[in-house]
Amino acid sequence: MTKEEVARNYLLYLEKGEIDKIIDLFAADGIVVSPLYGTKSAKDFYEVLSTGTNTSKLQLDGLFFEKDSNRVSLLFDYHWELKHGEIVDFKVVDIIELTTENKIKKLTILYDTVRSRAALNNLNLK
Repeated sequence: MTKEEVARNYLLYLEKGEIDKIIDLFAADGIVVSPLYGTKSAKDFYEVLSTGTNTSKLQLDGLFFEKDSNRVSLLFDYHWELKHGEIVDFKVVDIIELTTENKIKKLTILYDTVRSRAALNNLNLK
């Protein structure tokens, strides 16, 4: 899979809630750094995210490839409906660091958590 295919598949699987397919994009020791959930293994992160999520709708704004690097950045809008029905919309930047085999080694998520943190607290999942 190319870097672009990994990035696009990641967003597709995230929107569809296909957690097993997302985890397959990661290296065995792949991690996610999240402003809401902290640093977790990919498996742990997506299982927790799935537990609190009803639906997700994503709109890609752009893919950015760093020259001579295994990093790809994704800019997208995230429409997140939590299990209790609360909806949070926000702009996200995900920075994907890939192995030489184009498996995700590290995914760093960046966004303003003011509204999403309050919505998550209302869900009482943490």
